[in-house]
Amino acid sequence: MDIATGLGLVAGCIVLVALILMGGDLRMFADAHAFLVIFGGAFSATLIRFPLSSIFHGLPLGMKFAFTMRRMSQRELVDEIAGLAEIARKQGPIGLEKVEIDDPFLAKGIRFVADGYDTAFIRDNLERDRDNFLTHLDEGQKIYRAIGDCAPAFGMVGTLIGMVQMFANMTDPSKLGPYMAVALLATFYGAALANLMCLPIADKLHLKLVDEEINRTLIIDGILMIREAKSPSLVREMLLAYLPEKHRHVEADEDETEAVPA
Repeated sequence: MDIATGLGLVAGCIVLVALILMGGDLRMFADAHAFLVIFGGAFSATLIRFPLSSIFHGLPLGMKFAFTMRRMSQRELVDEIAGLAEIARKQGPIGLEKVEIDDPFLAKGIRFVADGYDTAFIRDNLERDRDNFLTHLDEGQKIYRAIGDCAPAFGMVGTLIGMVQMFANMTDPSKLGPYMAVALLATFYGAALANLMCLPIADKLHLKLVDEEINRTLIIDGILMIREAKSPSLVREMLLAYLPEKHRHVEADEDETEAVPA
């Protein structure tokens, strides 16, 4: 689980609630007019921007990956793929059938190798799988960003509506305060929804999209090298190019340490 997303949302909510309670109570900030204009308006505008199928795919997938993270780092992937190459070299592709792999995408590729599929089929299938996944993740990012863009604008719409209602009732001074509060609450709801939830989640999904693209491309290259019976050392060296440079140096230092006899 990606703890940072949950901690950020909880911390942000605590800050807002604390600020509200320092000068009043939560009931002052509960308003159906503001809720309707922000959530109804932002959702309606998002429906216009995107096909319904994209929203059904993007919203839940985006929420899922905003709170989850890949089980294995790129370095761990390199180590595991190099280990699988070693097994394939010693036992042949059949030996890969007995290996338990946590990553579903890597497990799928290894199954293709164990079943003897040709290189072109494996490449096409895995690349299509990767591209479809990244497309859905990108849709989720764009949808949350669209909601984040719409929410403050609809907050302003709600504020304008509230001010029109306020000016229309200038003859009754007792209504001016409540109408002004309603007008400002719409702006508050829009700013909070956009800057505490939607835009941060969109940015998190963008980072995860970039990370998943690198990881899945790394896996595809590793699977293809195993299929072509490349040596484990060559597989490791080729895949180290996907790691940040400082991690490559750490990997090289560890290999040199292991090579020195005790």
